[in-house]
This record gives sequence, C-alpha cells and structure tokens, in this order.
Amino acid sequence: MNLPNRITLARIVLVPIFLLILSVKIKYGHFLAAAVFILAASTDGLDGYLARKRNQVTKLGKFMDPLADKLLVSAALISLVELGKISAWVAFIIIGREFAVTGLRSIAAAEGVVISASRLGKAKTVSQIIAIVFLFLQDFPFSLLKIPAGKLAMGVAVFFTIWSGLDYFRRARHLLKAGQK
Repeated sequence: MNLPNRITLARIVLVPIFLLILSVKIKYGHFLAAAVFILAASTDGLDGYLARKRNQVTKLGKFMDPLADKLLVSAALISLVELGKISAWVAFIIIGREFAVTGLRSIAAAEGVVISASRLGKAKTVSQIIAIVFLFLQDFPFSLLKIPAGKLAMGVAVFFTIWSGLDYFRRARHLLKAGQK
C-alpha cells in the first residue's frame, strides 16, 4: 500500500476515534474531537496531492478517498444532530447530496465517463469542514463577539451543497438521458 492510500486509510481510522471522543464525557471533549476532525480533514488534500505528485494514483485510492470523506463528514453531521447543534434536515440534505452524486458518478463510470470534483464541489467540502469545526468549537473565537459562526457557516455549506449537487446533475444530464433508453 502506497503512502497516499495509507493517509486515506488513516482518515478512515480517525472517524471512530473522533466518535469515541465525542461519546465519552470528558472536559473539553468537543475541542479534542474538533482537533481530531481537523487532523482527519486535513489529510484529504494531502493524500490526493501526494498521489498525483508521486504518480501513485490507484483504483483503491480512487475508491477509498471519497469513502473516507463521506464517512468523516457523515459521522460529524450525525453527531451534531445528536448534540442538538444542527437540525436533522441539514444533515439529510448534505448526506443525501453525497448519495445522489455518488450514484451519478456510478452511472457515469458505467458509461466510461469520469466525473471529477468541480470547483463548486470543492467549495462545498471546504464550507462543510469549516462549519463543522466552528460548531464543535462552539463558535470560538466568534462566540466572544456573540456571532453564531457555526450556524452561519453551515448555512453557507448547505447553499454550496445544493448548488454543487444541482451543477453535477446539470453537467451530466446527457448521461441521465442516455440511461433512459
């Protein structure tokens, strides 16, 4: 297993560690969970960068990388719902979009077409990570100014989630039409 795939695997392994930290009641546990989440999220760009730079892009990596991303973000969103930090509909929109785009990519792959991440998709990912971190950090440092940074950032994340999802389907509509025949 090459280094980029090991980094991706480490992100997957960090998900249950993140959840474990959230489930035990320890002082400043949310901050520790946020640190683990940030560590895991930061490996997302690193593994892809190294894979391309070292010419080590593999089928395993192409499968594991988006899976790791979805596991991490889904775990965080479900935890935030359980903690009462976000509404279930917010998590549903974000997770539902991931299922929909993954399905779209599967249809495209069956047709021999690769749908790579768009700029909107990357903006979606960054905005989700920022929102999740602010919510776990209880809006710090903006909480000192009474600014609900997490809720505002999650609103931005939902916006980019919907926009990027619609954009993927708009750009792939020819595949969907061909699939109806």
